[in-house]
Amino acid sequence: MNGGAAATSRPLRIASFGFRSLPPRDGSAGADKFVLELLPRIAARGHCVTGYNRRYRGERYSPSTDFRGVRLRNLRTFRRAGLEAWCHAARVTFDIIRHDRADIVHIQNGGNSPFALILRMFGKRTILTEDGKEWERPKWSRLARRYLRAATWLTAHVHNAVVFDNVYAREAFTERFGRRYDLIPYGADVAAPRDDATDLLERLGVERGRYLLFVGRFIPDKGLHHLLAAFATLDTGVKLLLIGGAAGRSDYAARVCDSGDPRVLTPGYLYGEQVHALMRDCLAYVQPSDLEGLSPVILESAFVGAPVICSDIAMNRYALEEHGIYFAAGDADDLRRQLRRALDEPEWLRARAWAQQQHVTRTYSWERVTDQYCALFAAHAPT
Repeated sequence: MNGGAAATSRPLRIASFGFRSLPPRDGSAGADKFVLELLPRIAARGHCVTGYNRRYRGERYSPSTDFRGVRLRNLRTFRRAGLEAWCHAARVTFDIIRHDRADIVHIQNGGNSPFALILRMFGKRTILTEDGKEWERPKWSRLARRYLRAATWLTAHVHNAVVFDNVYAREAFTERFGRRYDLIPYGADVAAPRDDATDLLERLGVERGRYLLFVGRFIPDKGLHHLLAAFATLDTGVKLLLIGGAAGRSDYAARVCDSGDPRVLTPGYLYGEQVHALMRDCLAYVQPSDLEGLSPVILESAFVGAPVICSDIAMNRYALEEHGIYFAAGDADDLRRQLRRALDEPEWLRARAWAQQQHVTRTYSWERVTDQYCALFAAHAPT
């Protein structure tokens, strides 16, 4: 068994679902990045880990594969926002029970809590990771938000443990339900990107230190409309590189990609080392979110040395504390002022980047996250 203070005396059988794909692919988001970092580390400590991927009609895939020690089960669902996750969770639940694949089931997103109730009825222990008030996200329909809001009661009561990545979301649940929940923030440490990313920069049409960067899904709560409005008023030759897209057809994503500004580049999805190289070489990373959990991309950008400019919502302030460069959430004019300062004051920008990097390096560690999850799984394992 590999090291770590939380290594248990016996291996555990752990199944995990509630994300799209391991490894991440087009349409993936923070949940996929989370399991990419966490599940292989848990497997490396001697545990039997099964991860459940979503696959779609028309795709070629093997029912079972392996990734960095994690056994992957690829179960089909269909492409429809909200319902695809629900359908997949139902199939996963059936698969776990029918084949007895795990003693402990790690679930992401409280919308999946009804399936935890079924798993508990069949003797499985469930631990949920919840990153925020999912029912407030504007990407969901009114019906979906009502469902997610209603599911919070099950989230609060049915699981053996519920883990939040930030104190604000945990406090909201504690105040409402009067119960104790765990707090385990994300990690920030990622492998150092390659030294020479010249080919990548040339392919994307940008120069080192001459572009602003955003990475994520093109959905309204990420606030890209604020960023585009602010950038449009800047008199600069610096480019704006938006990495990502939407999981399916999206009018909002189409408007982002068709901004009409030749300085705005939208090359699609990139992952892993390529993204980290872009973070390291950008002028600044910009996160204009109106709503956010603890953002892995903010932590990783700061970790590799990018100055981070982000909205002043509570979750972003939680991530960077007094070291962040903040603008008033939803205020494109204030964002433009911060971008202008970043362009005009390179020494100030470098000083902020150094302070942010020191902060996240001290505070956020994936090995510590793995220790805490392994200890939590061990505490709730069947005897």
